[in-house]
Amino acid sequence: MSSRTPPSYLETASRFLCATRLSDLSPQAKERARWVIADCIPVIAAGMQQPEMKMFVARHLTGAAPGNAWVIGAARRAGALDAALLNGTAGTWLELDEGNLFAKGHPGIQVVPAAVALAQESGASGAELLTAVALGYEVSARVSRAAKVRLSVHPHGTYGVIGAAIAAGKLKGFGEKPMLELLNVAATMGMAASRQTLLDGATVRNIFTGHSGYMGLTAARLVECGFTGETDGVGNVYGKILSDTFDRDRVVSGLGNEWLITRNYFKLHPTGRYVHSAIDALEDLLAKVPGGRLSIDRIVKIEVRTYMLAAMLAEKNVVSSFGSRFSIPFALATILYHGRSGLASFEDQSVANPKVQELARLVDLREEKSYTARYPQEQICDLEIALDDGRVYEGRCTVMKGEPANPHTSGELKAKFIDLGTPVWGERTTQKLFDGLIDIENIRDFRAFSDGFDL
Repeated sequence: MSSRTPPSYLETASRFLCATRLSDLSPQAKERARWVIADCIPVIAAGMQQPEMKMFVARHLTGAAPGNAWVIGAARRAGALDAALLNGTAGTWLELDEGNLFAKGHPGIQVVPAAVALAQESGASGAELLTAVALGYEVSARVSRAAKVRLSVHPHGTYGVIGAAIAAGKLKGFGEKPMLELLNVAATMGMAASRQTLLDGATVRNIFTGHSGYMGLTAARLVECGFTGETDGVGNVYGKILSDTFDRDRVVSGLGNEWLITRNYFKLHPTGRYVHSAIDALEDLLAKVPGGRLSIDRIVKIEVRTYMLAAMLAEKNVVSSFGSRFSIPFALATILYHGRSGLASFEDQSVANPKVQELARLVDLREEKSYTARYPQEQICDLEIALDDGRVYEGRCTVMKGEPANPHTSGELKAKFIDLGTPVWGERTTQKLFDGLIDIENIRDFRAFSDGFDL
C-alpha cells in the first residue's frame, strides 16, 4: 500500500460529508442543529460583555482588515477569521454553551462561530449553514468519541478544529479529495490545551474555542492553496499524541443513521457541566424543604458523592468569577446563599462574600466509584445537608437536566435566549433575531439576513 493511500474510514467520512444534504439529516438532528446555532449566538453576546473580551476586541481589531461577519455583542464587523476567533473565545466565558458528554466536550461553540462568519462572508443560505454546522459537529464529535484522550488534555481547541474545518469545507463546496485532505490538515492544527486551566480558573482557557474556529477556517484556506496533511493525520493525532487508543471504525460506524448531535445538552446554569449534577441534586433537596430555602447559619455539613469528573471540581479557595464556575463547593454555597444560580451568583462580588466562602468550606466532596462506572449514561450525584438541630435533607441527580433523557423545554431555551440577548440588543431585536434563527433553513441568503442586525 502506498504511503499516500488514505485509510478507508477517512474516505467514508469524506464521501459522507460531501454527499449529505439537509434533507438527509434526521428530523431530530436538524432540530438539534438549529437549536445549537440559536443557543450559541446570545451566549457569545453575553460573554462579549466581559471586560477582558472588550479589551481583546478593541486591540485585535485595531488595524484589522474590514469584513462583514458579526463580532457578536460588540456591534462590530470583521473578517471571518477574526470574527471566529473573537466569537469563539467569548462563547465559553460564562459557561453557558451547549455540550455533549459522548463527544467529551463542547462541539457547538467550536463549529458555530466559524460557520456563521463564513456564511456571512459567502452569502450561503440558511439551509447550507445549518447543514455545515450539523456535519462539522457530527464528525468531529465522532473523532473525539473514538479516542480516549488523556484526562490532562482539555477537549476545547483539539477536535473542534476538525469540526470548524468541516463546516468551512462544506460551505466552500469541497469535493471528496479536498475534504479528506482537510480532515488530515485540520487534525494537526489543534493546540496543547490543558485541563488544569479549569482547576486554576485560568481564563486563557477561553481562547481554546476561538482557536478552533480560527484554525478550522485557516485549514480550509490551506487546502485551497494546495497544502497537504499526513496520510492519516486524524488517526496519528488521536491515536498516538492526544490518546493512545483510537477506534477508527467507530468514527464512521452508523454514520448518517446515528446522530451524536441528538445526544447533546443545553445549559441553564453558568457553570462547568459536571457542576450541574450537584446543582440538580441541590434543587431536588430544596424541593423537600418547607419554603424551598435553608438558613445557611444552621448548616453544619454538606456531603456530596458523585462520579470522578465531578468530584475533581473540589476547589474551595475560589478567587475569581471564572474559577467559581468550576467549583462544586462554591456553586452549592452561592446558590444556598442567594437562592438562585443566575450570573450574579458567580460574579466577583459573590466570590468575595465571606459567608459564601465559609459555606463552601463545609462541603465534603468525594468520588463514588460505582457512579463513575455508570457515567456518561448517568451522571449521578447524591447530596446531603445536615443542620445544627439534627435534621438532614437529601437530594439526588441521576440524569442532569438538559440531557436528551431529561431535556429542557423549547420554552426554557427560548427564555434563555431572550434573557441573555435583551440586555445587549434590546427586546425587539432579540425577538426578531430569535425568530429568524429558529427558522434558519428558510433564510435564502444569510449575508442579507445578517445585514438586518447590528449585533
